[in-house]
Amino acid sequence: MENFSLILAIVVVTALAFDFTNGFHDTANAMATTISTGALKPKVAVAMSAVLNLVGAFLSVEVANTISKGLVDETGIRPEVIFAALVGAILWNLLTWLVGLPSSSSHALMGGLIGATIASAGLGAVHGDVLVTKVLIPAVAAPIVAGVAAMLATRLSYTLHRKADGKAAAKGYRAGQIASAGLVSLAHGTNDAQKTMGIITLALVAGGAVAPDSDPPTWVILSAGLAIALGTWLGGWRIIRTMGKGLTDLQPQQGFAAQTSAATVILASSHLGFSLSTTHSVSGSVMGAGLGRKGGVVRWSTATRMFVAWGLTLPAAALVGALAESVTDLGDWGTGLVLVFLVASSAAIWKISRREVVDHTNVNDHHGEPAGVVTTAIAAVTPPPVGPVSEDLTATIPSPATATTTEPTAPAV
Repeated sequence: MENFSLILAIVVVTALAFDFTNGFHDTANAMATTISTGALKPKVAVAMSAVLNLVGAFLSVEVANTISKGLVDETGIRPEVIFAALVGAILWNLLTWLVGLPSSSSHALMGGLIGATIASAGLGAVHGDVLVTKVLIPAVAAPIVAGVAAMLATRLSYTLHRKADGKAAAKGYRAGQIASAGLVSLAHGTNDAQKTMGIITLALVAGGAVAPDSDPPTWVILSAGLAIALGTWLGGWRIIRTMGKGLTDLQPQQGFAAQTSAATVILASSHLGFSLSTTHSVSGSVMGAGLGRKGGVVRWSTATRMFVAWGLTLPAAALVGALAESVTDLGDWGTGLVLVFLVASSAAIWKISRREVVDHTNVNDHHGEPAGVVTTAIAAVTPPPVGPVSEDLTATIPSPATATTTEPTAPAV
C-alpha cells in the first residue's frame, strides 16, 4: 500500500460517498411496498434493510469483478478518471433523488465510468461486448421479466387464497412481505455494494496499490458494505414515496409478489455477474403486481417520467463524467476544482430539498394521480379476486365511477 497517494485517497472517499447515495437512493427498492402497505413502520423497515445490505455485501464479488475487470480496459486508466466517473454518478443520483424518481444508481456509475474513460483513453478502452451483454440487455430484460413474474404471482396469490379468511390472509401476506423485503435488501447488498467495491478496486489497480486482476480487498468489501448500509438507514424517503404510492396502490398480496419476483431476478443476476439495476427490477415488479389485480392502478404518467429518467441515466452521467475528466486532466488544480464543484452542487441540492421535507412521518401521505385510460382498459379485462376479502385489502381499489380516462401530470415530488 506504499503507493496509496492523495488522489487515490480522494477517489476512495468519493467512491464511498457514492455508495452512501446509492444506499438512500435505492432504499425504496427493498422497503417501499412494505412501508406503503403498513407491513412495517418506516424507521424499522429502513433499519432492517440497512443490516441486510451490509450482510449481502459479503456474499459475492462477481459483480465487482465485472466493474473492475470487464467494463473498461484497466491499462492507462488513471485514478483521476475514476474520480470523474464518480462525480457524474453522484450528481445524477442526487438530482433524481431530489425529484423523487427511482433511477438506476448502477447505470449512473457505469455511465460516468464510460464517459470518463472515453474522454481519457478513447472509445476503444470501453469493452462494448461486456457493456451490451452484462449491462444493456439486463437493463431491458430485468423489468420485463420481474414485471411478468410479479403479475402472474399476484394472480396466483388471489386464486390460491380465494377461500381463506380475509384478515388472516392479509396478516400472512404482510409477514411474507417482511421476509421478501429482507430478501430484496440482501440481494441489493449483494449486487449494488459490489459496484462500489469494483470501482474502488479499479482505482487501486490504476494507482498501483494492488496488482491487476485482483479481487476486492477485505477492507474494500467492509467499507463499501458499511457505506451503503448507512445510506439505507437514513432512508431515501422521496423515492420511497414515489415507489410505494406514486406508481400504484399495493395490497399485501401484491407487495409480497412484487418483492419476491424482484429478489429472485436480482440474486440470479448477481450470481451470473450481471451488473443489474435493482431499481429496474423492483419498479418492473411493482408495476406487474399492480396489473395483476382487478382494479389495480398503474399511474402511467409517473411511470413515463421514470422511464425517461432511465433512458437519460447512462448518457447524462457519461457526459458529466467526460466533462469532469477533461477538467481533472489539467492537473492537480483541475482535480481540486472538480471536487469543489461536486461538494458545492451536492450542498445546493440538499438545500433545495429542504423546501419540502419528506421523511418517515409523511412518506405515505402522497397518493399520486388517478388511474389513466391504459390502466382502466387493462383492469377491465383482468380476472377479479375470488372469495372473501377483508376490508383493509380492498380499501385502495378504485371504483369505475372514480376512474378517469385521461393521463394527468403527476404531482411534483
